[in-house]
This record gives sequence, C-alpha cells and structure tokens, in this order.
Amino acid sequence: MRYWWVNHKQTSKQELAGGYLWSPVREASGARSQFYDNMRVAAPGDAVLSFSGGVIQHVGRVADFASPAPKPDSFGAVGEYWSKSGWLLPVAWQELLAAINPKAMIAELAPLLPAKYSPIHPQSGNGNQKAYLAEISAALFERLAGRVLEEAPAPVLQADTFKALASIDESIEAQVMQDPGLDSTTKRQVVLARNGQGLFRARVFELEQSCRLTQIRTPALLIASHIMPWRSCGTAAERLDGANGLLLAPHVDRLFDKGFISFTDAGQVLISPKLDANDLVRLGLQDACDRGCNAFSDRQAPYLKFHREIVFLE
Repeated sequence: MRYWWVNHKQTSKQELAGGYLWSPVREASGARSQFYDNMRVAAPGDAVLSFSGGVIQHVGRVADFASPAPKPDSFGAVGEYWSKSGWLLPVAWQELLAAINPKAMIAELAPLLPAKYSPIHPQSGNGNQKAYLAEISAALFERLAGRVLEEAPAPVLQADTFKALASIDESIEAQVMQDPGLDSTTKRQVVLARNGQGLFRARVFELEQSCRLTQIRTPALLIASHIMPWRSCGTAAERLDGANGLLLAPHVDRLFDKGFISFTDAGQVLISPKLDANDLVRLGLQDACDRGCNAFSDRQAPYLKFHREIVFLE
C-alpha cells in the first residue's frame, strides 16, 4: 500500500463530487511530470490526502488503476492550457470531521516531507507550484489523518470506478448528440460504438475473424473492443474505424481494456507487471500469451501504439 497527497484547489469540487482525480498526461510544454506519472503508479487500495484551499478536508482510497480519459467537461474554463488528453484515477472519498491545516504544523511535518517532489514547501507550508499527485510516507499520512481512513469493500471501490468513468462517457455522448457536423445516423452509430455495437462492430468483423488469443470464432462470444478507447478518440471517424477494433473473448477484452495486456505490431503479447501471473493461468491464457498472434495491419498500428503508451499498465 502506498500513500499520496494531491494538490487540487482548482478542481477539488469536481473531483471530490465525481469520485476521481484527473491530470493531463504531460505538461503544456510536452514535458513529462512525475506528479502526472504518479497517476499511473497509484494502485487500488492506496490512500490519498486531498489538499485544497490550504487545508486537508477529505481522505480517499484509490478504487482502480488510472484510465485514459479526456479532461472532464465539469472543469469548465479551469486549466484551459492543459492538454485534453489525461488520466482519470477513481477515488472513493470520505470527508473528515475537522479540517487539517498543514501550515500550522509545518515545523513538525517538514522532516516527514519527501526530499524530492514534495507537495508543499517545508518552510512556508504553501503548496508547491506544479505539484499535483505526490507520494508521501505512511508516517506523514498517519500524522495528518491518523487512522481515520476506512477500509472500503471491493464492491464499493468498483462502484466508484464505474461512476467516475461513466460520467466522462455520458458527457462525451451528449457532445456527440449535439455535434452539428454529424447527421443523426452517424450520431446513433457513434453512441452504439461506445459498447462495441452497430456499424463499428460490423467494420471490425470485416478485418478480424476471431479472438486474437483464444481463436474463438462464434460471433455471440466475441466483443468488438476499441484499441484506442472510445472516450479517448478525438473524432467520430476514430470511434467508427474498424481498424481501431479487435474481436476478443470477454475475459481477454477485460484484460485488454484495463491495460493488463497489450500487443506489439508483430503480435507479441505484452503482460503488465501489475497483473498477477497466476491469474493468466487461472484464466487459461498463459499458453496463448506465450504464443502470441498474427501481425497487425498498418492501419491498426497507430491505435496499438496509443494502447501501449497510454492504456497498458507498465
């Protein structure tokens, strides 16, 4: 279990209400940020302190690994310079009975702060510029919040994951339905594609004949899965492109969608270190992953590159 501190004054209202954290993938300059990279390091069950307006008023439990997601519409004009491509980390939040003011106890906290990538300044107690999600020690977390954080049952965490991602998808769906550049038929097909149905599914079947790992060919047992997630696509064309899809058995689709596996262009299976290797055996997929599959087409390559870089859990 790891411990985190998030500085989110600008977006705390939306993130606490929505049950998540969100950050861009990179800084506006295109540079990587450890504070943003930490979004992909945080794991289910980790603890988070919410620092906003100079106080800690909420603590949370990470509900799932971060998923690629565009900037939430609820942010409005906040962070206009941020990239729209980002990470969404589901978090089950709970409010503290009394707010904690770290600045008032900074002399005591300073020795416990990280030497690098600290969320606040060790002398002033002010939030550090550009700091977002910072890893902290168990000692610092417990000194601030004690043992108030409850053990959230797995079903509760999963519910928070669904809530956070569903709100993003529903917002995108509303945008699609209001897009004046799309006719009514296209709008309907884009919405159906969210669940791997309609025109998108038909187009995937034109390019793929069976599950890439299990070789199952029965259509009723196959899911048309987006390679670049539906919510991450920038256009209707990407959401309906058959080359942005694979036919996968349900358990393979789950692994692929959550970033536990990915593929090289040549068909080698990449297995995330965050996946319990025994689970592949239990699912009957170890041999299939070792064998890999046929090479992918040139049209699929850009989507697979996105999956490896943004979806796959390294």
